[in-house]
Amino acid sequence: MRRPGLWVMAVAVLAGCGGGPTDSTSPTMSSVAGSYTATTFTAANATGTSDLLAGGASVNAVLDANGTTTGRLVVPASVTGSTAVDEDLTGTWALANTQVTFNQSGDTFLRDIVFTVSGNTLVGNGAFSGTTLHVVLTK
Repeated sequence: MRRPGLWVMAVAVLAGCGGGPTDSTSPTMSSVAGSYTATTFTAANATGTSDLLAGGASVNAVLDANGTTTGRLVVPASVTGSTAVDEDLTGTWALANTQVTFNQSGDTFLRDIVFTVSGNTLVGNGAFSGTTLHVVLTK
């Protein structure tokens, strides 16, 4: 059985993200705003890929048109292999061209991933300590 402990550190990584200016063909804050739920949440490392949603993890985020966020990131201890994660996603979000970045007080990987707007989804990937997280948030 694989030990998911290698990627668990990715759940608590610190950082911020930036972006560039928007143009007239980019999505708008109003068009991106909405209630999002993770429909894909995986962690891949040298031992394979784990479906974190199947293990009980969840990401729910509300992006308001004024740039504020609310929501919750939950990853059970059975998935992390150690301590459960339950983080408040209250904070802000920014849009630059087709890229969305998050800045929450909760210390999570979401602040380290740049998401790309694709229709009604936000798609993001991030590499953390040998583990790649793939997250799709769907409106």
